[in-house]
Amino acid sequence: MALTKLPPTVLAAVISACAAEPVLLNSERIERRFGSYGVDVLAGEAGLRRSSLFSVHDEQRVCRTYAVAQFVDQLDDHYGDEHAKVIAGNSIGAVFKSHEWNIHKQTLHIGSLDLLPGNRMISDLMKIGTPRRVALHVYQLLLVRDTQVFEYATILEAHHPDYLSEGDLYALYEYDTKNALPDMAAREFAALALDHSS
Repeated sequence: MALTKLPPTVLAAVISACAAEPVLLNSERIERRFGSYGVDVLAGEAGLRRSSLFSVHDEQRVCRTYAVAQFVDQLDDHYGDEHAKVIAGNSIGAVFKSHEWNIHKQTLHIGSLDLLPGNRMISDLMKIGTPRRVALHVYQLLLVRDTQVFEYATILEAHHPDYLSEGDLYALYEYDTKNALPDMAAREFAALALDHSS
């Protein structure tokens, strides 16, 4: 069983937060803001999924969030059906919400990602020029049902400048620096985002 190894006090806070207020999904926020939403899975590697969460503007898909999901090593049978739908290309949050899971984002890092001329894939998807700095959010996605909390993935999201800024991320998500990624790990995650973007 891949129950989370978070400390009991953190688990209690996660369960309490999920009970108090449902999370607005990124897909829901994009649709409210831009009037449409879709997801393109760009690459699926062992334990990893890269995707573009987009809206449609002037008949073009504009990436609002470029996401890299790194799934836990040992997936749990409790969400096997849902994970199969995620792997098939469906939106992670929407799948779990539709199957009555509560979702909690345990923020590990808020910062920025520099998109340079040599890394064009993300900027091309976002329809923006380079060089450009975009807001970066790294979090652990936890699935909650009743009193059980399961680790599902560590997710990196780079957001379009017209969608979310660093300031927006700080306003939206609780960020306890005790849970922050070390600087080296944060840089490694940023490199992971750029890995396929040349």
